[in-house]
Amino acid sequence: MELKRLGKSDLHITPVGLGAWAMGGDGVFGWGPQDDAESIAAIHRSVDHGINWIDTAPIYGMGHSERIVSRALKEMGSGQRPLVFTKCSIVWDEEKNVGHSLKADSIRRAVEESLQRLDVEALDLCQVHRPSWPAGAPDPDLEEGWTALSDLVTEGKIRYIGVSNFDAAQMARVQKIAPITSLQPPYSMLMRQIEDEVLPFCLDHDIGVLPYSTMQNGLLTGRWSKERVEALPATDWRVQMNSPAFREPLFSRILGIVDTLREIGDGHGRSPAEVAVAWTLHHPAITGAIVGARSADQVDGFIGAMDFRLDDEEMARIKGELPESITLM
Repeated sequence: MELKRLGKSDLHITPVGLGAWAMGGDGVFGWGPQDDAESIAAIHRSVDHGINWIDTAPIYGMGHSERIVSRALKEMGSGQRPLVFTKCSIVWDEEKNVGHSLKADSIRRAVEESLQRLDVEALDLCQVHRPSWPAGAPDPDLEEGWTALSDLVTEGKIRYIGVSNFDAAQMARVQKIAPITSLQPPYSMLMRQIEDEVLPFCLDHDIGVLPYSTMQNGLLTGRWSKERVEALPATDWRVQMNSPAFREPLFSRILGIVDTLREIGDGHGRSPAEVAVAWTLHHPAITGAIVGARSADQVDGFIGAMDFRLDDEEMARIKGELPESITLM
């Protein structure tokens, strides 16, 4: 299995990592009801297939996703244990009101709580989930939060620190304080905004890139229809955020692209999901792609992307059908 070094760290990761967002279940930015047993089965299936890292966050189910990851880890032998990447900066209060903080005391509290939920001595990678909230809001505490994370590395509570949803200017600011191991941005064939400035910055500064939404929140799996969209529960964030990708006219355009992915995949015995992930991995800046799953069966649907790559002709065919980039959040 090909492993790639994550930035300048000593972490070497598989081309695909398991995203645990949906394992948080209902709640703010939730994916609707989720069975914990199926979540744990998905984690085990991923590790059995060779995936060696899991990405989660405190806000996913307000701690629930981290607790599910911890339960799955306890059932594995020490030799099987995958790396666990989590985040900080998005917080909530006792009434479950969601906020954002990069104040040093908030960062320290968030890290301690993640350590407890995951039941580990140190976080393998802790990422600033968002530089500000809502997106585009002022970010005056960026340096304070990054300094706090750097101090926690020195104290041995975090091995490496990274960022998520940062632009190039924000990365330039914090790396003056401490090195950035990785960036986690949204990136798929439908969301390509980071190609002009962000990915070149990461290449120039040896920052690993771990994109999320590589299958555009499931749309590129080949399992969607208008009927399935209409059946989404009200607690699913894609309903709550009124995502443009799940509305006409873009939705039908995306289904047409999926047909092309299916045709390409059929020539290799691969699924549309595996083709979508392979498209993301084609870019030289990408270290590993985060792919979410809610069940072992879903893992089986994309695991072939671990060792599948597209050639230049196939990439060009897909490029010819892509719409303008879209923004979800």
